[in-house]
Amino acid sequence: MYSEKVMEHFRNPRNVGEIENADGVGEVGNPVCGDMMTFYIKVENDIITDVKFKTFGCGAAIAVSSMVSEMAKGKTIEEALKITNEQVAKELGGLPPNKMHCSNLGADALHAAIQDYLQRRQQSATGCRCPYCDRPLTEGETVCQPCQTKINFCPHCGKPLPRNTTVCPECGGKIDK
Repeated sequence: MYSEKVMEHFRNPRNVGEIENADGVGEVGNPVCGDMMTFYIKVENDIITDVKFKTFGCGAAIAVSSMVSEMAKGKTIEEALKITNEQVAKELGGLPPNKMHCSNLGADALHAAIQDYLQRRQQSATGCRCPYCDRPLTEGETVCQPCQTKINFCPHCGKPLPRNTTVCPECGGKIDK
């Protein structure tokens, strides 16, 4: 049923966990089988330096997540975006036909994390950053996801405010408490 490689990655999954202050996070799920995968990436100089995942699913889903994390680590963003579902299944020595949907989730979750990274990078060039963990904030974001901090914004300039401040460090506007 499963190849030796699938069983090895299922029994000893690589890169399990979560990256604190990840540069990109992607989550996908399959409502039919209930599998859920979340990928976290860290990127330096356009290279994926770390990949972690959390997977809720069957043995094939865990093996796929482990394999995708190994395939992506050390690749450029462009190279990682080229990882296909078919490549993941091939690297694992194949998957049973009724488990192929699991490999689709792995590549999709990685690509979602990369898209999140690219979106954050684009917004950080012109946008705001969390005053507590320095992560780029997306437009309309009121709670920073990595540090789980509610963000208060200056009513004068709209920039994020540090805690318990009475003066905005960006515009100098007085903050009423």
